[in-house]
Amino acid sequence: MGNTPLNVSALRDRLHHLASREGISQWDLGASRSNSASVQVDRGEAKQLKASQRSSITVRVWNQQGLVGITSTSDLSESGLEKALMGAHQASAFGNSDEVPHFSPLANAPTEPLDRPLKDSEGIQSLLKHLLEAEKELLSRHPAIETVPYNGLNEGSSERIYLNSDGALRQAQRTQASLYLFARAEEQGRKPRSGGAVRLALGSTDLDLKGCIDEAAERTISHLNYRPIDTGRYLVCFTPEAFLDLISAFSSMFNARAVLDGVSLSKPDTIGQQLAVPFFNLIDNGLHPAHVGAMPFDGEGTPTRALRLIGDGHLESFLHSEATARKFGVQPTGHAGLGAKVSVGPDWFEVHRSEGCRPPADHLDHRQTQDSFVMIESLNALHAGVKASQGSFSLPFDGWLVNGGERISVEAATVAGDIRELLRSIVQIEADPIVTHEGVCPHVWVDGLAITGEA
Repeated sequence: MGNTPLNVSALRDRLHHLASREGISQWDLGASRSNSASVQVDRGEAKQLKASQRSSITVRVWNQQGLVGITSTSDLSESGLEKALMGAHQASAFGNSDEVPHFSPLANAPTEPLDRPLKDSEGIQSLLKHLLEAEKELLSRHPAIETVPYNGLNEGSSERIYLNSDGALRQAQRTQASLYLFARAEEQGRKPRSGGAVRLALGSTDLDLKGCIDEAAERTISHLNYRPIDTGRYLVCFTPEAFLDLISAFSSMFNARAVLDGVSLSKPDTIGQQLAVPFFNLIDNGLHPAHVGAMPFDGEGTPTRALRLIGDGHLESFLHSEATARKFGVQPTGHAGLGAKVSVGPDWFEVHRSEGCRPPADHLDHRQTQDSFVMIESLNALHAGVKASQGSFSLPFDGWLVNGGERISVEAATVAGDIRELLRSIVQIEADPIVTHEGVCPHVWVDGLAITGEA
């Protein structure tokens, strides 16, 4: 897999030359390239082998009237760039005067150095061998595990660049690998049960294959002995993965673009208001050492940084692009894409409790608590069961009813509520943060959540 970086200085010079020739004084370009190889298997045979190369380039041109035209292409050749630049120039005549983007004021600011060594690829045949072995090992863990219907092993490299006519010159490369295993178990006269696990790493040789197999097996086998649960309100402990999934589903609360578009629970004046219990903190930290997908800058060239969204229960910040930051009178935060309407999105969440602030149920610990509670391991159907702009959710889940240390898998049930009420009903954030493939979070306890058992 080729890791040869683009010559961005030469690319900038070509664009300068073409723009000057056409009388274009203001332009920018964002580009991404990726190479990837992935495999899937089915009962000891290769199911899919795929190698792909992708590139995406967005060129923006501002005309004499200040309007912007945008063109997207995948052709970085001289002729491809010329077509893109000319296309954007022509499109600028029809630019939207109500929504004119500017360069990020931080597009030339220094970026944080990232310690992410690039890893060599193993190649598709080696990936196939590893995945076949993983599938075989997982199937051997229990007689009831008959299939591993969802699985995949991927490795790849990617590159992001940003250039503009004011001299911005950004370039970053990364390598990344992923493994997922999702097993299905069936026993006579019983409902099928399933469980899975995911692992990410900078390269495929660094992936924790054994840990992924162990977790997928344990999650699947532990749900074989199940019982129905009574409908009612329960003390609930969310695993780090489940809680991060829930927060991510409502990330429009922190998205300035969603706020301006009126599709967020938050309003422009919500900053400073109490959103959660006073010991709750949420940070978006795209630079976290455990975040293998980290990039030092966003689509507009703004440096990535750690941003505290909720501090001691209060909403402190929104995620901003250049355009949204300008409307709010703040600096962009490094969370923008690049396109006709610049998108905004989170990078990597961190949840932790405030130092020196004891939660009301500080004694709760999922490993040794004797209290009766429901452990929610994973949430399902997030796209269908979350109404982000209203705050409500109703989600099937996999988990256990735990009583006096004994845990019984919940047959089928749904947890429902309002994200604002949930954040105000947190009674414990355990001390130990756990690194997942989605972020860093401890186990989080919420009291009085509505759970509906399904017969």
